[in-house]
Amino acid sequence: MTIAGRCTLCACAVFRALRGVFLSASPMGSISAARLQREFKDVLDSEEVMNNQIKIEFLNENFMELRGEIAGPPDTPYEGGKYLLEIKIPDTYPFNPPKVRFITSIWHPNISSVTGAICLDILKDQWAAAMTLRTVLLSLQALLAAAEPDDPQDAVVAQQYKQSPEMFRQTARLWAHVYAGAPSTNSDYLRNVEKLCGMGFEKHPVIAALSSQGWDVENAMEQLLNC
Repeated sequence: MTIAGRCTLCACAVFRALRGVFLSASPMGSISAARLQREFKDVLDSEEVMNNQIKIEFLNENFMELRGEIAGPPDTPYEGGKYLLEIKIPDTYPFNPPKVRFITSIWHPNISSVTGAICLDILKDQWAAAMTLRTVLLSLQALLAAAEPDDPQDAVVAQQYKQSPEMFRQTARLWAHVYAGAPSTNSDYLRNVEKLCGMGFEKHPVIAALSSQGWDVENAMEQLLNC
């Protein structure tokens, strides 16, 4: 049931409809359920939803598993891309943070290029009960625009970010193009991908190998053969 990103939907009407569903279906405590009611209304009413910058939807009837989406920020390699997020709400919410990871593959120092795990303080020890799902979505969008390479989740990406910033930008743009639907990318990088795919390797391992090997085709091929 999508509840965000549809400007034709009346926020108040959806909120009223959800009130009874939350209370009857959710296994969470009354504090968590009531809190989520307010948060969904907050998301529905937000300017970011109207501008298609964030979205959120339920995955099941107990409302503890959600799917989020953020738009790649302007003037970044991620611009034009749409990034899906897995969001799991703990029974102890809002006193403990939601568990969030990227479903869409992304090349970023603070996000694992393998698992989508995120290194962000508000999802760990800096979480506060006053924070909301909207806070989380906007913070993740801000993270895409302002990486913290000295506190990485993905050390390979962080090293490239610091040592070869232009290569990082082009690599992140290719990932945004291939996985998040962003327009345009480096044609030379795409040719390298096509070259290795033409040898029988699958596309995602090829992209991962080339990205981690600085787009050196021979080194990437060796990595693929040793997997």
